[in-house]
Amino acid sequence: MTDQTDRLTVLFMPESAYGPTNQCIGLGKVLLDRGHRVVFAAERSWEGRLAPLGFVEALVDLAEPDPDASEEAAGQFWIDFINETAPEFRKPTIEQLASFIQPTYQALIDGARYCEPQLRAIIEEHRPDVLVEDNVVAFPALLTSGAPYVRIVSCNPLEVRGDDIAPVFSGYAEDDHGPWAAFLEEFDRTHGETWASFNAWVQEQGTPALPRRDFIHTSAAANLYVYPEALDYVAARPLDDTWHRMSSSVRETDEDYRLPDDVRDRPADSALIYLSLGSLGGADIGLLQRLVDLLGTTRHRVIVSMGPRSDEIRLADNMTGDAIVPQTKIIPQVDLVITHGGNNTTTESMHFGKPMIVLPLFWDQYDNAQRVHERGFGRRLATYDFADEELLAAVEELLGDSALRQRCAEVGAQIRSEEGLRVGADVIERVGLEHRAGR
Repeated sequence: MTDQTDRLTVLFMPESAYGPTNQCIGLGKVLLDRGHRVVFAAERSWEGRLAPLGFVEALVDLAEPDPDASEEAAGQFWIDFINETAPEFRKPTIEQLASFIQPTYQALIDGARYCEPQLRAIIEEHRPDVLVEDNVVAFPALLTSGAPYVRIVSCNPLEVRGDDIAPVFSGYAEDDHGPWAAFLEEFDRTHGETWASFNAWVQEQGTPALPRRDFIHTSAAANLYVYPEALDYVAARPLDDTWHRMSSSVRETDEDYRLPDDVRDRPADSALIYLSLGSLGGADIGLLQRLVDLLGTTRHRVIVSMGPRSDEIRLADNMTGDAIVPQTKIIPQVDLVITHGGNNTTTESMHFGKPMIVLPLFWDQYDNAQRVHERGFGRRLATYDFADEELLAAVEELLGDSALRQRCAEVGAQIRSEEGLRVGADVIERVGLEHRAGR
C-alpha cells in the first residue's frame, strides 16, 4: 500500500470499446490496490460500470448526446459503428483502407475534437499526476496538461511502424515483402488528407506535429505495449528505451466462472472450446451463428460469448453461453480458443497457453491472426470463405497436436511469470512519482 504522501492521481483515457477499456481497468485496479486514486475519462456509455470497481468516473461524450436515446450498452458508440460497416469486413485488407479504416479514424478524430473542451475541464478538476491514453488518435488535452503522458498500445504492435515489418492493418506475412509498398501507397492515398487536417488541428491545440502516417504521439516519458515476446516484432523493428513490453495484461476484476454441469461432465473424448468474436464482432450474428451451428455437430463442449445480439443466437445442445462472459476465468479452463483475433483475446490465450483458430474481422485482427499462424500457435482461416470441413479439421488438428499444446503451455507459463499487468502499473507509477518529485 502506498504512503499517503506518495498517493498519485492517475487519469486513464481509454478508447470506448471493451478491449482498450478492459485493458485500462486491469492496470487501474493494480494502481488502486496500491493506494492511488484512479480517474477514468471514459466515454459516457460506461457510466455506472467503473465506479463499482473503485474508480472515479469523469466521463465524456464523443458526440452530441441524443436526448431520445435509451440507456446504451457500454461501448455502444462502436457497436453501432461496426453494425453499419460490417459488410466491409468481407473485402481484402487493402480495400478496407478506404471503406473501413479511414472512416474509423475519422470517427475517432471527430470524437477527439468534440470532447477536447470536456477533457480539459476534467483535467483541470482532477489535476492528475500522470495521464494514460489507450487509443489510436491523439487527445491534445492529455499532452498539454503539464503532467506526463503515458501511451498504451493495446492493439497489435505493428501500430508502431518500421521499415522491416508488415504495414499495420494489412495482415501480410513477415516473409513476403512484395505487397507492402502498394498497401502503404494506398494508405497514404486514402488517409493523407485526413491526417493532414488532424495534424493541423492538434498543433492548434498546442501539441507537437504528428509523426508521418500516425494519428497519435509517442510519449517522451514512457510507452507501453501489450504483446508476448513469442509473437513480438522487436527483432525486425527495435524500440528505444521509452518502450516497455507487457507480455500480457490479464485483468483481475472478472468474476469466477463455474462450468455448468453438462459442460463440465463431458465425455472423455470431448474437449472444451471457447468461441468469441469479441464485443463488436459478435454483432455479426450471421457469422457467429454459422460457427455455432458447425461446432454443434462436434462431440466437443463449447462456451460461447454471444455478444450484443445474444437474444438472436441459437446455441446447440453441447453449448453454454451468455452475452458477456468472464473471459479471463474461462480461457484457463478450455483446450482451444476460436477467436476474432482481438489483441486482448490473443494475448490472454497466449498467457494461459491455449492454441487458437483465428477468424479476423477488422482493424489489427488480421495482423494478430497472421502472427499466431506464422509463429505456429494456431491457424488463421478466411473468415467468410472457409469451408465447413476446413474449420472442423483445424479444430481436430489443434486439439490432437500434443507437441503444440506442450509448447503453448510452456510459453504461457513464461508469460505469466513476467506479470505484465504489474510491469505496466510500475511504469505508470514511476512516471507519476518522478513528476511529483520534480515539481
